[in-house]
Amino acid sequence: MRAITYGRFGGPDVLQLTDLPTPKVGPDSVLVRVHAASVNPVDWKVREGYLDQVMDTVFPAVPGWDVAGVVEQVGLDTPEFQVGDEVFGYVRKDLVGGEVAGGTFAELVAAPVRTLSRKPAAWSFEEAAAVPLAGLTAYQTIHRAGVRPEHTVLVHAAAGGVGSFAVQIARSMGARVIGTASEQNHEYLRELGAEPVTYGKGLADRVRALAPEGVDVVLDYVGGESLDSVPDVLREGGTVASITDARARDEFGGHYVWVRPDVADLTELARLGDAGDLKPEIAEVFDLADAATAHERSQSGHVRGKIVVRM
Repeated sequence: MRAITYGRFGGPDVLQLTDLPTPKVGPDSVLVRVHAASVNPVDWKVREGYLDQVMDTVFPAVPGWDVAGVVEQVGLDTPEFQVGDEVFGYVRKDLVGGEVAGGTFAELVAAPVRTLSRKPAAWSFEEAAAVPLAGLTAYQTIHRAGVRPEHTVLVHAAAGGVGSFAVQIARSMGARVIGTASEQNHEYLRELGAEPVTYGKGLADRVRALAPEGVDVVLDYVGGESLDSVPDVLREGGTVASITDARARDEFGGHYVWVRPDVADLTELARLGDAGDLKPEIAEVFDLADAATAHERSQSGHVRGKIVVRM
């Protein structure tokens, strides 16, 4: 099968299109014929070795954790799926690379059933591939923070891959959402149902102008200066959750979240998709052979929505 691999840590130039054997399928896994995968910032961070202290890497490694495709073979004990099922998932394993931990930038991937759900009919394979990691991140931070319908929620980086999902999920719950973004993305946020504010100096004053008593929840998807405004915008008893900055937990008593594969959460995202309450924003679609360019675009940091790689 064709796959993208890298044999050492480094920049996008280490990514190569190669041929690999078909993955073995474990008892609780299925073999997925990949139609599309997507790029997340963590993919190039893993490729550059930034996560080497928390995750072991065996070379050659295949990048990618997001997938959408069709079940081609089932394991010995996988009653959840059968051949021909259309699925999507966050196929993160405990090891990066090697024969048993191939990533999703390949024509075939062996995926544990704990990482997959059925693809909603409302999404194309490209749209479904754009959702798992970013959608689960948004969903799990929202629920960890205890968002309720009566809450006002401040979403940092609201036009980004994770933030745009968080806006839609929180709005589907009935919450009021204020989102930070550059001016050029304000109309996009309004379309998603958020009230946009420009990030940067004076942010707290702009948020307080919209929510004089403060917000109930801060969802941080960018870190750094975004958390500096927490004392000025969060009402007493409010909650903050971040995926990038441990200060959310250590300084503000909130939550520091690392996304997990979760079938029930994926299934809920699929339900929201079929209901029309969750629609992925796709920035660009690349062919598998152009995976290095896809990584470069993601690493530039100037992308609204998700970058997808199709087989």
